[in-house]
Amino acid sequence: MATIKIDTDSGDVERAITEMLNRGQDLTAPMKSIGEEMVNRTQQRFRDKVTPDGTPWAPNSPVTEKRKGHDRILEGESKELAKQFSSSANSDGVEWGSLMVYAAMQHYGGVKAEFPHLWGDIPRREFIGLNDDDGDEVMATLADHLSG
Repeated sequence: MATIKIDTDSGDVERAITEMLNRGQDLTAPMKSIGEEMVNRTQQRFRDKVTPDGTPWAPNSPVTEKRKGHDRILEGESKELAKQFSSSANSDGVEWGSLMVYAAMQHYGGVKAEFPHLWGDIPRREFIGLNDDDGDEVMATLADHLSG
């Protein structure tokens, strides 16, 4: 199983969650909602082929194009990577991502020199993370929870 961990430096979100936890609130329900929304946003980024900050992914190389066909690598032969996102939540946090073995290679990239089984270098194509709009959505979900 591959794990991609993104730690955000979003002070507002972190402070809001800490404050609610210090009040003894169970945040499982809003964390589940946040996880579901972040999975949806991740799937959209994957379809749009952009990073969380909106930067377009690197296009396939000529080697990839010849080997698998246009855009097939970005989607996977069965398009499973684009579909296999999930989240897990509890009261003090949420995680979302993919359990697909090659998800980390897609996210971080890799070079043939380090991974001899690759047919060429794989550029970094980030798909998991938070942007400002995501942070606003998290804050809105937490605010909705507070207003009950």
